[in-house]
Amino acid sequence: MTTYQKSTDAISALTKEQYRVTQESGTERAGSGEHLNNTLLGIYVDIVSGEPLFASSDKYESGCGWPSFTKPIETKNVKEINDNSHGMNRTEVRSGHGDSHLGHVFNDGPTSKGGLRYCINSASLRFIHRDEMVTNGYGEYVNQVENV
Repeated sequence: MTTYQKSTDAISALTKEQYRVTQESGTERAGSGEHLNNTLLGIYVDIVSGEPLFASSDKYESGCGWPSFTKPIETKNVKEINDNSHGMNRTEVRSGHGDSHLGHVFNDGPTSKGGLRYCINSASLRFIHRDEMVTNGYGEYVNQVENV
């Protein structure tokens, strides 16, 4: 069983934007994220801890300007926290082990897939292509990456 954790080496390797988003609960500008239009098959992992978060087969175009997913790969790898900042009542999404700020979850997703929209900052994610999942230690999740 793989152990995922936040390390000082991983934190020091972050870009300024990745640090601002993941460690200071920032938000990248809408439409600017590198993973927004990614349609390749694979998984998205926490840029800090490496824990698996979302599968490409659960990614969809919501029109919000950030990568959107219907569900996490494993609920234990994300935590949801009430967020009343900026005069709004939202639910923040953080990685379970790395405690990185990922984004927010909303109840306006596709009803056929549970009705949730995980609106996630690209700066908090690293993409692992399906062809590289086994060699990168994510082989147990290959079955969650489907041709869509």
